[in-house]
Amino acid sequence: MSSAQVLASVDIVALRLNEAQGLELLLIRRAQAPFEGEWALPGVLVNGRCDDADLDAAATRALAEKARVRPQHLEQVATVGNARRDPRGWSLSTFYLALLEPDTQLSDADLRFLPLDEASGLPFDHDQLVRQARERLAGKSVYTSLPLHLLPRRFTVTEALGAFQACLGQAVQHTTLRGRLEKMKGQGWVLDTGEHNHPKMGRPQKVLEHCPAEGGVFTFDRSVLS
Repeated sequence: MSSAQVLASVDIVALRLNEAQGLELLLIRRAQAPFEGEWALPGVLVNGRCDDADLDAAATRALAEKARVRPQHLEQVATVGNARRDPRGWSLSTFYLALLEPDTQLSDADLRFLPLDEASGLPFDHDQLVRQARERLAGKSVYTSLPLHLLPRRFTVTEALGAFQACLGQAVQHTTLRGRLEKMKGQGWVLDTGEHNHPKMGRPQKVLEHCPAEGGVFTFDRSVLS
């Protein structure tokens, strides 16, 4: 790369919720230098030769072509850039937070999910990007319904509680979350299906359905931690 060139990329911090209600990070094994063979965030270069209409389109391409997954939620977090993050020279990265369904399956041995708490030592500045995306997720989870995008469309209050706690990294009162879901039901963002699931232990639980506006999140008037 000549000294006059600046590399521009879009990178994705894609998360799913596992069966133990812990967050996992999607990684891809790099096929070429720099850092060939190492696990990194999926991403694509953007330049005048790409057909992407905008950065959002490039992020969608990165998920579809590189990771071959489809997110339930995708939002831009920030742009970082300097002469140190990439050994090839000056580079910029606009990175996104993507939330995936818990049963998202990977179709390639060069893709993997890693527990989010174990994700460190990633190439470039990907540790920093993961940290910032995680902070965004935690911050928005206090006042919005964002964690519901980590669940199947149909879910129980207990499953919602697990998603919120995973995103926030701390306990949430069951009654507080139930009240938030009732507010969402009142505005048509959550529906009561009239069905129940029957866990091996415990009482049957109502099955709810998440019906968000296109790509949207519901905003609460109070903190879910209050």
